[in-house]
Amino acid sequence: MKAIVVTDEAAGTDGMSLVERPEPLPAINDVIVEVHASGFVPTELEWPSTWTDRRGGDRAPSIPGHELAGVVTAMGYGTTGLSVGQRVFGLTDWHRDGTLAEYVAVEARNLAPLPGDVDFVVGASLPISGLTAWQGLFDHGRLQAGRSVVAHGAAGAVGSMVTQLAREFGAYVIGTGRAADRQTALDFGAHEFVDLQTDALEDVGGVDLVFDVIGGDIQKRSAGLVRAGGTLVSVVGPPEAPPADGLAIDFVVESDRGQLGEIVQRIRDGRLRTHIGTVATLDDAVAALNPTERRKGKTIIRVPASPARSANARSDR
Repeated sequence: MKAIVVTDEAAGTDGMSLVERPEPLPAINDVIVEVHASGFVPTELEWPSTWTDRRGGDRAPSIPGHELAGVVTAMGYGTTGLSVGQRVFGLTDWHRDGTLAEYVAVEARNLAPLPGDVDFVVGASLPISGLTAWQGLFDHGRLQAGRSVVAHGAAGAVGSMVTQLAREFGAYVIGTGRAADRQTALDFGAHEFVDLQTDALEDVGGVDLVFDVIGGDIQKRSAGLVRAGGTLVSVVGPPEAPPADGLAIDFVVESDRGQLGEIVQRIRDGRLRTHIGTVATLDDAVAALNPTERRKGKTIIRVPASPARSANARSDR
């Protein structure tokens, strides 16, 4: 099968290449998914799990990408809950080869059914962004109606989900970002916008929840925005200085079939929009994942049906 691999941590996305790799085999409780679309988070090339297995052993060259939408083609021993031919989407294990490939082996529990009226490209854009926003707001932030939320990076893939979900559940949302992001953040539902380059973040005042996807100095300053009893939720590492009278929670997103179902249903009925930027094919993925300029939205890699994949599909009928 065709796959994108990375071999050198120091090279980052410059070290990507398109190669031929053996098709994966399903382990116990696995399924094999024929990938139709894959999402990618550039920072994953900095994650230890991209380069080592759970025992600390070197696993390079590795296949990156952890978001996918596709069709189940095979099932491992003991696998239940899904079936061959089923459309699925979800989030793969951090320590295993990922989704920038024609096929991937995934634990069935990490996948959810993808309704037939949701495009594969849309499905692949949802798992990390949607689950991160859902878990940060509700599992960790305990968001309730009437609360106030600062959504950093509100025009980004995660921030736009945070903005929409927080507003749906009755929160007042203050989006942040660069000046060029203002209208996008407002279009996704932010009640107001703070330009992090020119506006004084501290003028926001006390809020109930800050959702941080930026880190660094912005995270340090954000701790002071949290009112007594509030929460600073982070996905970029624990804050050096937590809120004086509140909580600081740093978390790693996990796959959850029920939450994926909640998210995709909102896509179907129009309550939620995903923020997709560039869409490229697997053959063009190396260039697409090495942009020469800043891009808005999530980059999605489509995996078209090759002659070999089409032949396999016909032979399975």
